[in-house]
Amino acid sequence: MNLFELIRSRITDPARTFIIKADGSTMSYADMLDRSGQIANVLVLDGVEPGDRVAAQVEKTVENFITYLAVLRAGAVYLPLNTAYTLAELDYFIGDAEPKLVICDPAKREGLAEIAKNRGVASVETIDAKGQGSLIEAADKAPKDFADVPREDDDLAAILYTSGTTGRSKGAMLTHRNLSSNAETLREYWRFTDKDVLLHALPIYHTHGLFVASNTVMMAGGAMIFLPKFDADEVMRYLPQATSMMGVPTFYTRLLKHPGLTKAACAHMRLFTSGSAPLLAETHDEFRAKTGHAILERYGMTETNMNTSNPYDGDRIAGTVGFPLPGVGVRIADPESGAVLKQGDIGVIEVKGPNVFLGYWRMPEKTKAEFRPDGFFITGDVGKIDERGYVHIVGRAKDLIITGGFNVYPKEVETEIDALPGVVESAVVGCPHPDFGEGVTAVVVLQKGASADEKAIISALEGKLAKFKLPKRVLFVDDLPRNTMGKVQKNVLREQNAKLYG
Repeated sequence: MNLFELIRSRITDPARTFIIKADGSTMSYADMLDRSGQIANVLVLDGVEPGDRVAAQVEKTVENFITYLAVLRAGAVYLPLNTAYTLAELDYFIGDAEPKLVICDPAKREGLAEIAKNRGVASVETIDAKGQGSLIEAADKAPKDFADVPREDDDLAAILYTSGTTGRSKGAMLTHRNLSSNAETLREYWRFTDKDVLLHALPIYHTHGLFVASNTVMMAGGAMIFLPKFDADEVMRYLPQATSMMGVPTFYTRLLKHPGLTKAACAHMRLFTSGSAPLLAETHDEFRAKTGHAILERYGMTETNMNTSNPYDGDRIAGTVGFPLPGVGVRIADPESGAVLKQGDIGVIEVKGPNVFLGYWRMPEKTKAEFRPDGFFITGDVGKIDERGYVHIVGRAKDLIITGGFNVYPKEVETEIDALPGVVESAVVGCPHPDFGEGVTAVVVLQKGASADEKAIISALEGKLAKFKLPKRVLFVDDLPRNTMGKVQKNVLREQNAKLYG
């Protein structure tokens, strides 16, 4: 079934508010149906047929989001692109995905039009940061009625490109069933209803903001406060109207610095969730003490949507990502043999379920290599499952450090460093070392006024970690490099310190 058919089926009252915009104006579900119908009609006029890709690199606006819904209605495949991508990067994505239509900011149209021409793209439309542009002007004149295109469960709904930090970016093919099953599971697991109002400050070129947040709310027939970006003052201004918020760790660390964040200010809130990057236990504990709310941390990927979640009712344990979601199989396996490991052992996390993607776009060999014969997807994340069934993420397999023939999982070292007085957070990476192959290297952010030095940190770790796990160097920085979703960019740290040991 077309995901949009399911969304439409959850609309109990078309007059209900669907979106509250940053300027305070509102859009009802009826308005959404009309507007998405108009844009879908324009897509068809631009030559978009069922199965065609529609690429969009535009700022977060309501019009951009409604375009995603229009693409679903037209039976096409939505391809959201990070607004930070350069023209050179866009050339690769457009060449690989071969979209029928590209939507961009008017300021980028000239450069993109040339790429589109060279790549055989039929049309280029525009939407700017204010929700204006050629696509919207055409939609204003188009009919509101549109007959939604029927889709099968395994028809593609979207292609999302992975970050490509270990090679060229891969397009994860997500089906209507992948997205609808996960949204329905999260709606039920996180108790969303049509009374919920989600404070939405996430970007919508990413799984978290586009699918986890938006699809889950729509599956419940709820509403969203749609902010163009995260701004602590704006979030606090709109918080009284919300019942829930989904964020990344950076959102919460910034909110903790806001004087308006109190238990009284959050008393009406039902749920705060965090994902896309690990949430520090310190942040979890501080937020709970200040607001009375335990942030619910969960675990997902571009390729799988959400896999696990801390419980809605029950212990939300800092540093874990909870239990496998209903219908999702999670296991820990030996990365080489694929043998399933016993409880508590560290290995690669593998998942299976209706949420798991179809494969990588036009990369059949890569797809085959990432799946076990029994259908489990090899995530590349390293973790364990404890005696209570909680899943712990230890790190990425590609971040594993091999020093002197011994394996070191960075998370184990980071946990010990982060617990030291004066430390805000740390990142541990392996840097080329002439004797050991890789040297364990810690990059540390200290609290303001803290005076810990390299020798003190290494000394404090002695006796807590095996000698081969001890950092050979400890470096200090003001901030760790992060991507737009708040993930620490360890590849950047490795590149910056490639010649640290000569």
